[in-house]
Amino acid sequence: MKSFLNKQAPYIFIAPTLLLLTLFSIFPIAVALVISFTDMDLGGLANFDRVGFIGFDNYVEVIKDPVFLKAILNTLFYVVIGVPLVILFSLTIALLINLGTSRIFKAFRVVYYLPSVTNIVAVAVVWSYLYNPALGLFNYMLNSVGLPDVPWLTEPTVAKLSLILLALWKAIGLNMIIFIAALQGIPKSYYEAAQLDGANTWQQVTLITIPMLRFAIFFVSITTMIGWLQFFEEPFVMTDGGPLDGTLSVSLFIYQNGFQFNNFGYAAAGSFVLFVCIIAVTLVQLRVQKNESDMT
Repeated sequence: MKSFLNKQAPYIFIAPTLLLLTLFSIFPIAVALVISFTDMDLGGLANFDRVGFIGFDNYVEVIKDPVFLKAILNTLFYVVIGVPLVILFSLTIALLINLGTSRIFKAFRVVYYLPSVTNIVAVAVVWSYLYNPALGLFNYMLNSVGLPDVPWLTEPTVAKLSLILLALWKAIGLNMIIFIAALQGIPKSYYEAAQLDGANTWQQVTLITIPMLRFAIFFVSITTMIGWLQFFEEPFVMTDGGPLDGTLSVSLFIYQNGFQFNNFGYAAAGSFVLFVCIIAVTLVQLRVQKNESDMT
């Protein structure tokens, strides 16, 4: 009996986590997959007899939907611009803080990390006032130096860039902490040997630090990419996808069709298109990382 319990002990400990994962993650995904093949709406939610199976019609329609295609292009815009900027700024700040010897650099960790733990809705509301075309601080500062107003949230391309700026400000802190943790794991002996060979700080960073951070950069790249593919809170709170669907993301498109237009089957189909895209991008990144590891 004791031997049996010892063998089953690991499964007993992970059972609560597996149960919660099944109930609140795997099961809802399976239900959403089934719903994506139906015409479920608000009426069908109240009476399942009104729900009809329509096969792949939702997927065909959502792929042909010009609004969905525009949401995909907007999301790609967010990813292509936002992800490299997050990695670049968070890594740069982490390097500067790690190289600093003064105690004030420890305070900088808190300063840069604070946006990551603030409520996104509250932050978005505050930034909406900063972006206000008539009363906002940003345009006031531009006017004070003789520059014209900027349509922060009223012109599609500028609005997307404005949302990226907010998301960038909020995302730097968490990734900075990850990079700092990875930096502190690099053996000091590598730097001591490089200094004996006459390497300056820039050479140490480019030839030792960056190569040793490749796994941390890879991890941050994947998590940041997934996060930006699911970009939702900022356009939802600040622009509601406008102007002219110029800031509409795929996640916001799914939300609007599911919870505003009550077209649950259509929204579920859109969510699985996004799901497949995320899986595909992640697999490509894993393959690229594996090839680089094999080459080294």
